[in-house]
Amino acid sequence: MKNDARRLAPEAQEALRRRAVAAVLARDMTQAAASNAFGVARKTVWLWLEAHRQGGDAALAARKRGPKGGHGKLKGWQAAAVCNLIRDRHPDQLKLPFFLWTSDAVRELIRRESGVRLSSRSVRRHLARWGFTPQKPKRLAYERDPEAARRWLEEDYPAIRQRAHREKARIYWGDAMGLRSDHPAGRSYAPKGRTPTTSGTGQRFGASMLSAITNRGHLAFMVFRAAFTAVLFLRFARRLVKEARRKVLLIVDGHPVHRSRAVRAWLGKNGERIEMFLLPGYRPDLNPDEMLNQDVKTNAVGKRRPRSCSQMMRTVRGYLDCRRRNPELVRRYFHEPSVRYAAS
Repeated sequence: MKNDARRLAPEAQEALRRRAVAAVLARDMTQAAASNAFGVARKTVWLWLEAHRQGGDAALAARKRGPKGGHGKLKGWQAAAVCNLIRDRHPDQLKLPFFLWTSDAVRELIRRESGVRLSSRSVRRHLARWGFTPQKPKRLAYERDPEAARRWLEEDYPAIRQRAHREKARIYWGDAMGLRSDHPAGRSYAPKGRTPTTSGTGQRFGASMLSAITNRGHLAFMVFRAAFTAVLFLRFARRLVKEARRKVLLIVDGHPVHRSRAVRAWLGKNGERIEMFLLPGYRPDLNPDEMLNQDVKTNAVGKRRPRSCSQMMRTVRGYLDCRRRNPELVRRYFHEPSVRYAAS
């Protein structure tokens, strides 16, 4: 009967190893006989012999149990330091050979900062305990200017809002977006290990959309197939002024079309009816109309597979018409934390 030698005291384990190895080396027993005589597995006897051949009697000595060589538990202050680094820095900023904070990246960070070596599974348990979950990262441009965003939120937009109230104007948030027939959205259930597939035409096609919304639920849009140019933007701006029946304060991003000479000239001639303001550069998250864009991409394009460009455009127009007839749905776009400042 084989016994579990791991349950013995370290001194008893050492004595067992020495007796078994000595018996085999003295040729009193074969490895199989030693295995039966000392109640351990034959492979265990072989491992003891290999250790003795490589390290001599010292290799059979009792060793301290427990984590060794940097293994162990993270102390509270060590865990807090690691959490702060994950929240505030990217791996490349800490000169780690990783692009994202994966479990391997966090494991290397823990080893480097605290000297504690953990398995990937242990790291994932720690991350879950600390409140971290795997998420798709959001891309932020290096060119973002925090000071410009601060001025927009604290000075520029409050001034625009005061002007709108004083002049009884309507603030619109506008944006242009490209539509692609192969835009992916959502997930599909399938047997484990078998990636689901979708059917669709192999020919990709696209269109464009111009839209503008207000925090009161107004929505104006234009879906077109041509390239986004100053001519198309001015056509949309004229329609917007006509539908609003009051002065329009239009907030858009710094797209070259918005800053073109033709657009600036037209705005200069129609300053009593419409004025345009530019958001800080590389800050689409400050534009509530981006929420409408994501809604259209996900629910009007991504979850359907149009067979032609005209079908896709009809679908998008129908979806936007439904949104326009329900102002409450449009107002919900302003509930997103990054654009909540524009909700009033």
